[in-house]
Amino acid sequence: MCDFLSGFLSSLVGVSTGALDTRKIDKNIELLKQQDWFRQIYDDNRYYKLFITNRNIRAYLQNTNRVNKIIRDERAQQKLLILLDTQLKSKA
Repeated sequence: MCDFLSGFLSSLVGVSTGALDTRKIDKNIELLKQQDWFRQIYDDNRYYKLFITNRNIRAYLQNTNRVNKIIRDERAQQKLLILLDTQLKSKA
């Protein structure tokens, strides 16, 4: 119960406990995979690994409001692509 309240309150305040919600992230990725442009990226092995293992990418996609904006807004899509490329370069 304490964990639930802590998570709920931190989501209201915007403070993160550092834990990622895997189910939420996977659900958001499934929403994005309904988009042709995203499916092409997701099917690319380089990017696929980031979606599965990269904490920064997974944390970015944990926010459902952000994911909905990515679906609707081309600028938000470009921001995601820039983040993906940045993470690829930092990994190399």
